This record gives sequence, C-alpha cells and structure tokens, in this order.
Amino acid sequence: MVAYARPVGPGRYRESHGRYFDEFELGAVYEHRPGRTITEADNIQFSLLTMNFHPLHCDSAYGAKSEFGRCLVNSGLTIAIVLGMSVADVSAKATANLGIDKLRLTAPVFPGDTIYAESEVISMRESSSRPNEGLVTVRTTARKADGTVFMIFERTALIPKRGHAVEDRIDL
Repeated sequence: MVAYARPVGPGRYRESHGRYFDEFELGAVYEHRPGRTITEADNIQFSLLTMNFHPLHCDSAYGAKSEFGRCLVNSGLTIAIVLGMSVADVSAKATANLGIDKLRLTAPVFPGDTIYAESEVISMRESSSRPNEGLVTVRTTARKADGTVFMIFERTALIPKRGHAVEDRIDL
C-alpha cells in the first residue's frame, strides 16, 4: 500500500507513494521498513551539521569514561531517522505536519545499532475547515533490533482525501 503504480494512460503507470485520508484505518499499525543501521559517520556528520558538539557524540575517549562506556548517537539524528522512516506510510501525501507531541527518549542508541519503527493510527477526523482533507494522528514506536524501545511520539498530519493530493493535480 505504501507505493503503488496508478494508471496515467493506456499501458502507462506512475509510481505513487503514501496514503490518502480515506485509506487510513483507526487502530491500524504500519511497520516501517527497511530498518536503518546508524553508523559512527552518520552520528558525527549529523552532530557537526547541526552544531551539536557535545563530546558524548563525537569523542570516543570521552564516551569511554561516561556511564555508557562509549559514544551515544545524537538524539536529533534518531528522531530524524524515525520520522523519516514513517513518511512513506503516514505522510507522503500530507499537506502539512501539524505537530509532534509526547516525544519520549527511553533508551540510548549507539553507533552500530539497527533501528526499526512502527506507527499506530490513534485518531482520525475530517477537517472542519478543509473539506477535502482530514487529520490523522499516529503513535510511533521505535525499537532497536534487540527489541528495546528507545523512542515514542505522537504526530498529527493533514492528509488529503482521494483525488485531492498534489499528485492528483500534476500532469507531467
């Protein structure tokens, strides 16, 4: 359901991503795949790019003396990756992301960890001000490959109904 080809002409199809509001179902759980192994290079580059110079993210000697015994992955990076993992299933057709709530970081992530995520639809309603769109709220849970939950958050997006997404208006 995440990606499919829709007909655009005789014997011609265009790849489409994401879901329309009408395709969400309250209580449905979307497993986001593939997972992602976070490397030390990912962590250092992201930390430098975002000007987060905390030595726990980029100084192995410092990390070795910490309670963790090694460097931690920058939580901004894990948030960005998990959010990105959910886009294909949750918001690839979204008009807007309206908010992230109840973000909890519950366990450390280390370079070399592989992470996975899933999102459960916990609320949906038609928009009162935009008749061709609806609001979908999901609870996303992220786990390391060993099953340890390291992040949970809720996210609400404004999603168009079938026939009203940007891709429905593009004729390229």
